[in-house]
Amino acid sequence: MHSILVYVIVVLVFGIGAKSLPVHALQPANIPRIGWLSLSGTVAPWALDAFRAGLRDHGYEEGHNIAIEFRLAAGKPEILSTLATDLVRLPVDIILASATPASLAAKQATSTIPIIIVAVGDPVGTGLVSSLAKPGGNITGLATLIPELSAKRLELLKETFPHISRVAVLYNPSNPAKERDWEETMEAARPLGVELLPVEVRTADEFEGAFATIVGSGAEALVTFVDPLTIRHRQKIVAFATAKALPAMYGLDDFVEAGGLMAYGISFPALYRRAAVFVDKILKGAKPADLPVEQPMRLELVINLKTARDLGFKIPQSVLFRADRILQ
Repeated sequence: MHSILVYVIVVLVFGIGAKSLPVHALQPANIPRIGWLSLSGTVAPWALDAFRAGLRDHGYEEGHNIAIEFRLAAGKPEILSTLATDLVRLPVDIILASATPASLAAKQATSTIPIIIVAVGDPVGTGLVSSLAKPGGNITGLATLIPELSAKRLELLKETFPHISRVAVLYNPSNPAKERDWEETMEAARPLGVELLPVEVRTADEFEGAFATIVGSGAEALVTFVDPLTIRHRQKIVAFATAKALPAMYGLDDFVEAGGLMAYGISFPALYRRAAVFVDKILKGAKPADLPVEQPMRLELVINLKTARDLGFKIPQSVLFRADRILQ
């Protein structure tokens, strides 16, 4: 009777205690842990879904034989270093750093834990790796560096709307990768006879002022560079472009899904799914220094035909024929 009573007490105590533990504490202690570091306040469902699908492709199931620790900066770049250091202290086995600011913070925090960068515009130019083919150190991953991609966006916008001659470019200068985007766009603008109007936005509070600048400049169209800040506030940007009937080109289909007119760029879900390949290789013993940084192979032109009709825009057939997806 005494032994039964003791057994019941033990079950009750440990059962109650287990319910109060955080989820990661209930996971097996010896499974690999991935630290997900991002400037954003939330992880985009498409990014996480794609990464988890990639992990499953290689036999990993979150909570079973692999764990993910999230450290999200909620749009505050000044705390990225603290979050990265926190992941190092846990420690995690690999850090997945989303976009350039998080990748730079991760590099600063550790020279030993493998870092997989994802969606970084210019990893060589920003000093993350020595070269794409031979990254060196503890960093590898997936870049979004495609020569003339920003230029191609402007060319497509001009082809779609031949009359435009003044284009506002909305971007976050705090992101060092955007300097290259700006240079490429400038080079493309000259032969197209387009004047570019740079409009900077560093924080959420600066959008209204940026919009007023665009209106006051007499811009006839809008280009928005992809950045964690602009992605996070895409609804606001799209609403402005729609309200002012500005033809707008974006670099991510999320803007088009939110009602934006058109986007040309990389399939970001494909990048996050591919990141799982790097996780698998590293966990099996590969060194980041020996894994070349990959560039995306798949580009997409996405057009929101409903938005075009609502704004009275006619999209040329030559552009529609090249579209990978058309939202009706």
